[in-house]
Amino acid sequence: MKHFKLGITVGIIAICFLTLGIMAPSTASAKITFVTIGTGGVTGVYYPTGGAISKIVNKKSKVYHLKVTVESTGGSVFNVNAIMSGDLDFGIVESSRQYQAWHGQMEWAKKGPQKNLRSICSFHPESVTIVAGDDTGIKTFRDLKGHHVNIGNPGSGQRGEAIELLTQAGIDWKKDIKAEGMKAVESAQMLQDGRIDAFFYTVGHPNGSIKEATAGKRKVHFVPIPDDIIMPLLKKHSYFAKAYIPIKFYPDATNKKDVPTIAVKATFCTSAKEPAWIVYDITKEIFDNLETFKKLHPALNVLTKKNMLTGLTAPIHPGALKYYRESGLIKYIPKSLISK
Repeated sequence: MKHFKLGITVGIIAICFLTLGIMAPSTASAKITFVTIGTGGVTGVYYPTGGAISKIVNKKSKVYHLKVTVESTGGSVFNVNAIMSGDLDFGIVESSRQYQAWHGQMEWAKKGPQKNLRSICSFHPESVTIVAGDDTGIKTFRDLKGHHVNIGNPGSGQRGEAIELLTQAGIDWKKDIKAEGMKAVESAQMLQDGRIDAFFYTVGHPNGSIKEATAGKRKVHFVPIPDDIIMPLLKKHSYFAKAYIPIKFYPDATNKKDVPTIAVKATFCTSAKEPAWIVYDITKEIFDNLETFKKLHPALNVLTKKNMLTGLTAPIHPGALKYYRESGLIKYIPKSLISK
């Protein structure tokens, strides 16, 4: 009888605890996991793209016990290295830089292939954008020779593309131009102040910094990239694509029509060591809320679930693959990208 009464007492206490909202430790005391996305400069598209991801995921932080924060960084190379060292959980990386990191090229030539790098998806196309002052005499790409040009800070995507394009055009960036290594965010004011003649910026459009550059007192224009430079690079590298800079976004530029150029894609990366449940939850929220996601920045308007699986080199993280299998998107992914 005593055992029976004791059982009733324990049961009553348990019911009271539940009634008061005191849940089991596995639910009530579940800790929030914080993860960080490395982006780029605050005036670029990487930063608001990272912000769009965090906004969507953080709406369900109580469901996933996950909180996403965004960090402005020096760009693609920094993001890859920080992901590999564990200083960042995720990063937005140009498709060209993802390719080079995976294969151990360019900045990773000495370190070797970054085989722990994993891709998740891709976002907007990023056009190599060259802005020059009308008073400089720079009308064609090869006119950059002999001028003062900002090619971008070390570790940025635009620096890599600038060097590759200049080399393809027969221009030695160390000797034939006066190359600056400033961040893209500084370029607009430098151009307007007359301290540089032109600058490179690989970015999605529309872009605030480019608008600033075109809206000042100094008249400026976009420099077209001709086919004799573009086509060899398209044959050489799968991560490049032909593109145009839409003039409708920049009414103060002196160009009269869209400007031909070359583009890469912004890709979303992580490490093979990142827990699968975190990658799965973030991937699911991005794709399940794609229409909302696209409205958070004009550059994201072109996204479709299918084109978000292009431009990737590193194997896709198992957490993302789980979502792609469940949603039927796995059919769009090359077998070479399916990690085991």
